[in-house]
Amino acid sequence: MLLFFMCLGFCGFSQNIKSIQLRPLQKNNFSAIVPLGTVLELSFDDLDADSKDYQYKVEHMTHDWKSSRLLSSQYINGFDQNTIINVTNSFNTFQSYTHYSVKIPNVNTVITKSGNYLLSVLNDYDEVVFTRRFVLYENAAIAGVSVSRSRDTKTLNTQQTVQFSINHPKFAINNPQQEINVVILKNNNWNETITDLQPTFFKPNQLLYTYTNKTNFWGGNEYLNFDTKIIRNNSLNIIKVEKKEVFHHYIYPYKYNPFLTYRFNPDINGQFIIRTIEANDSKTEADYAMMHFSVIVDEPFQGKAVYVYGAFNDFNIEAENRLTYNVDASAYQGNIMLKQGFYNYTYATVDENKNANTNEITGSFFQTENEYTVIAYYKPFGSLYDRVIAVGTGIFNQNR
Repeated sequence: MLLFFMCLGFCGFSQNIKSIQLRPLQKNNFSAIVPLGTVLELSFDDLDADSKDYQYKVEHMTHDWKSSRLLSSQYINGFDQNTIINVTNSFNTFQSYTHYSVKIPNVNTVITKSGNYLLSVLNDYDEVVFTRRFVLYENAAIAGVSVSRSRDTKTLNTQQTVQFSINHPKFAINNPQQEINVVILKNNNWNETITDLQPTFFKPNQLLYTYTNKTNFWGGNEYLNFDTKIIRNNSLNIIKVEKKEVFHHYIYPYKYNPFLTYRFNPDINGQFIIRTIEANDSKTEADYAMMHFSVIVDEPFQGKAVYVYGAFNDFNIEAENRLTYNVDASAYQGNIMLKQGFYNYTYATVDENKNANTNEITGSFFQTENEYTVIAYYKPFGSLYDRVIAVGTGIFNQNR
């Protein structure tokens, strides 16, 4: 089974930072891969609720997420680092917090070039509190994406194959092997990507990537979900609510079944939406609740740890979202403080070599609906940076 590696880490500066979002202004759009010039909004909460001074910093990156050769003045009109001034305290919540937000571009920071960008938030000591990635692209070419069931008989029922083309009628690409780099991204999760691909066929003004196995992804399963839009009472998949120092919500336990079969369940591919129906402004009036997770399994997984996994912490494996095995309950249990809203999540196992596997507990099926994004980077000979010339998306359709 293919495993993808993820870093086990815990940042002491960010342990009280919650609900980080970097998204376009359009409702229910979760992707930070947008056309150059599109406004993205970064928002987050600090549970210390002491109105700290935070700054944001924007850095241009290469196609493989290393610092590019460009000076900030070559890709930004204005300043690459600025103080976040939109700061609001929570109102009428049990858990106090300070809400921060900033829109990019803004009057002080206008990005002029396409490419990969790293957005960092810094504290008073210029220490990085957290980072997020975003991609700005040009519509200089067209990426066509197709997703189908795996063609490998060994993974016919568990994997999906992504094939795509890069159509560039507006300009010539002289040496695509060296000038073009592509990445396939699954469900806007930068921990699940395929890179280092060369075209399989060349046509006039078109590059074809029609691999049989090299562009296979595990299908995984549809994400689990819960809804805490009502803080005081049970809601979707919440079986019990207790009021303590904050509200405690107990999520319906997941029972491990190694013989699980696929069942369609609509999801938002691991993402989350902050919302409450008990106030007018979810940004500052939505409360926090301690969410209790539970995976029922007769015996603990040998040599492996279990984590809650989703976009609520950027699909990272961290100490806070680890579950511990309770022998008396025959279950992995743990809790995470999360803001009111609708959340997708799943469970991942991590072995002693820090290899994470999101398929061991909930299974992997070729029928699972996933969204794949292809990003095409172009760096002609002599250029200083990777342009993003095309972005395309494809969603698996099991009836195909």
